[in-house]
Amino acid sequence: MGAWLSKQLEPTSAHFTYLILSIFLIFYAFFSDFIRNRLHLSEPPLATLVGILFGPNVLDVVNPASWGWLDTVTQEAARVVVSLQVFSVGVELPKAYFSRHWKSVGMMLVPVMGVSWLLTAAFVYAVLKTKWSTALIVSACLAPTDPVLAASVLQGSRFSGRVPRRLRHLLSAESGCNDGTSFPFLYAGLLIFMASSTGQILEQWFLATILWQCTLGLLVGLVLGHLSNRALRVAERRDWIDPSAFLAFYILLAFLSVGIGSTLGLDDFLVAFGAGTGFAWDGWFANKTKETHLPNVLDLLLNSSMFVYFGAIIPWKSFTPRDVTPTITPGSLIGLLILILLFRRIPIILLLKPFIPDLRTYREALFCGHFGPMGIGGLFLVIEARAQLERGESIPLPHPPKHHPNKVQIELIWPVVSFILLGSIFVHGCSVAAISVAGHFMRDPKERAPLLAAEDDGLDDMVHEGGGGESEPSVSGDEDVRL
Repeated sequence: MGAWLSKQLEPTSAHFTYLILSIFLIFYAFFSDFIRNRLHLSEPPLATLVGILFGPNVLDVVNPASWGWLDTVTQEAARVVVSLQVFSVGVELPKAYFSRHWKSVGMMLVPVMGVSWLLTAAFVYAVLKTKWSTALIVSACLAPTDPVLAASVLQGSRFSGRVPRRLRHLLSAESGCNDGTSFPFLYAGLLIFMASSTGQILEQWFLATILWQCTLGLLVGLVLGHLSNRALRVAERRDWIDPSAFLAFYILLAFLSVGIGSTLGLDDFLVAFGAGTGFAWDGWFANKTKETHLPNVLDLLLNSSMFVYFGAIIPWKSFTPRDVTPTITPGSLIGLLILILLFRRIPIILLLKPFIPDLRTYREALFCGHFGPMGIGGLFLVIEARAQLERGESIPLPHPPKHHPNKVQIELIWPVVSFILLGSIFVHGCSVAAISVAGHFMRDPKERAPLLAAEDDGLDDMVHEGGGGESEPSVSGDEDVRL
């Protein structure tokens, strides 16, 4: 009987993964309100912890390497997840948001992101004793704020209601844009490392990266989104499309933008973000779907799965010194993480606060400086960087080569970026709990909520005009605009 039963069972790593992932998501779904609004935790750190616990370095149940999964799978999975998230950001922003807030977003994308890139490179250069060009490549992978982590903190929780909408919109817009705008920083570092002359660097960077990948990518996305909006309006008004297909159009358009961007060699994230922004520019689609919570469903399924995957592929053995990377030690990585978390964004945003219209107080500037999480976007960028170092193109080798002229750089960037992403996931993912508990005990005992960290009023020293810090004449989709 035992022998017969053992033949029927198929406890493979992949099958265990389906089991563990579904159990985790079901458990989280059951207690999602308690976890988000009482414990003030979000799904990314919990999902990453599940990946670590059941990954090859602990219980060895979820082991993507045993499935034959390669770097290309990691790259494409991260591409899809981040593209869907930035598309979602573009759709959910208030209608015509950038026509009113272009200066604030522009300040966050150019001087803030540029300075954070250089500061992070300086820390990598000093702590890990790398070449300056290598440090620029690593810092470019850490420059963007992650839309997945940002959404988990700024949307759909009690804490998010305590933050002025003006700040939530600004951070969401920044996270939607800067995964795409990180490409110029990444390719600047790569070209400095690989190109033979300054003229060649400037020519390739301006023509290939700025004009083709970024500018054309954003334009293609905006046009695609606008035309899709018009086409869907016609189909809906003439009763050509049923409600289920109407909702599916959201996801299909996001995938179409990814397909167009990746096929044409454009900046996928800017294409997706442009498509979402162009699609929802007038608020019509958001008005039609505001009760569906479709982005939250995608967050739970795709994003949580991606963080479980990341937890299972963290290169723990590479966090110790090796012949090719002797400066990588647990101490150096922890020190680098602390420097990046403290100085990557906070000082420059505090300095530029007078020039960012949406920041009304220095407490708001401090908040925005801290909430610059790094996550799945960095995972995509580090694979992109490794592919360029390995082959001079965006498609990576299945595994890092054993012998290569750029072996030091190839072997260094993956563990460094992975460690910083891991630290950011837990620090930023648990920051809401820390802020809520600290705020509870800093109040007069008579003003505290009956339950620990259960306050729901606006955060102190922030401007909450209109009752919720709203800076928009109307939120996305407040009115139906006819053709």
